[in-house]
Amino acid sequence: MGSNVVAHEAPGEHVPTPGSTDRPPDRRIGLAVVGAGYWGPNLVRNAQQTAALHLHWLCDLDEQRSRKVLGEYSTVRATTSFEEVLADRRVQAVAIATPAAAHHRLARAALEAGKHVLVEKPITTTAEEAADLVALAEERGLVLMCDHTFCYTPVVRRIRELVHGGEIGDIQFFDSVRINLGLVQPDVDVLWDLAPHDLSILDFVLPPGVEPVGVSAQAADPIGAGRACVAYLTLRLSNGALAHCHVNWLSPTKVRTTLIGGSRRTLVWDDLNPQARLAVHDRGVDLTPPDELTDAIRHRALISYRVGDMVAPALVEQEALRNVMAEFAAAIGEGRAPLTDGRAGLRVLRLLHAASRSLELGGATVPVGDEPKDRQPFAEERATVR
Repeated sequence: MGSNVVAHEAPGEHVPTPGSTDRPPDRRIGLAVVGAGYWGPNLVRNAQQTAALHLHWLCDLDEQRSRKVLGEYSTVRATTSFEEVLADRRVQAVAIATPAAAHHRLARAALEAGKHVLVEKPITTTAEEAADLVALAEERGLVLMCDHTFCYTPVVRRIRELVHGGEIGDIQFFDSVRINLGLVQPDVDVLWDLAPHDLSILDFVLPPGVEPVGVSAQAADPIGAGRACVAYLTLRLSNGALAHCHVNWLSPTKVRTTLIGGSRRTLVWDDLNPQARLAVHDRGVDLTPPDELTDAIRHRALISYRVGDMVAPALVEQEALRNVMAEFAAAIGEGRAPLTDGRAGLRVLRLLHAASRSLELGGATVPVGDEPKDRQPFAEERATVR
């Protein structure tokens, strides 16, 4: 089925996506989860608690592991055959939680079978594969969604509202720290392990018209692990501002903070402080425009410092993955793009590729989208499902 809808490119922009909207309102969306490893059981649990979804299958090569996840009395069927899942006409959507190297193959097969697809991050391992899935989903009029889970937390949703609503003014800087002790991954470096969280958040909250245009990265492997364990990532934004991400597997203390500075207010997000995760500071630096200077104040400093109140907005605690599943179901039912659609996954992937390329070039700034083709940052694909 063709499509005349123009897909969006701007970070976080929300536009309709073609798709069937003739589903009766009382009919649940048939779902299959693929992968019963680390993340799959979380998808199963939240799918079963989402009223708009009806979970029919859990697919994994290890059928006993699937049965253990489902429990002895579950009506959800376990299988080792992905083809059996795709052949089931009751299944309208597939959620994929396998090793990243299998994402493209499985997601493409599902889209070709006419299924809507939710994919765990990263959407694929190469930008070319991600672009292929985006094009196929748009051609078939299907929802393709990337599971950027942090974007569905109440705090990040509130940050997006404040930024897009103009409450903080023009973006001046973005600074995030995501550090802890371990776990050193066997197949990817610290950038590909931790930075996708912060890059997906950055992509989600940036206002329309502002996007990363260049990436530079510095990294080190001080323990001889064979891959970067500490990294600093700097992104130049289209409005002249900078975004900075620090990721680290070697810190003895855990830190999860993000600062977003605006011309009017500054946001401070401390994810380890459940009592006040988000603080909005009415503090900043003001610059007197030259055309407003008078002889009486010309001798004074052009820069003044503004110190105002701090407000901690009340946030309702909700499980982010439950909101992911609800958004997936709503996007299918309403025939629209999800908040973190395939293009969002592609944008984050391009930033990661640019960061890897920058490391190869000794920290040089790499324009976004200039990554070499066929780059494969992950180890060889492990057995998942067939």
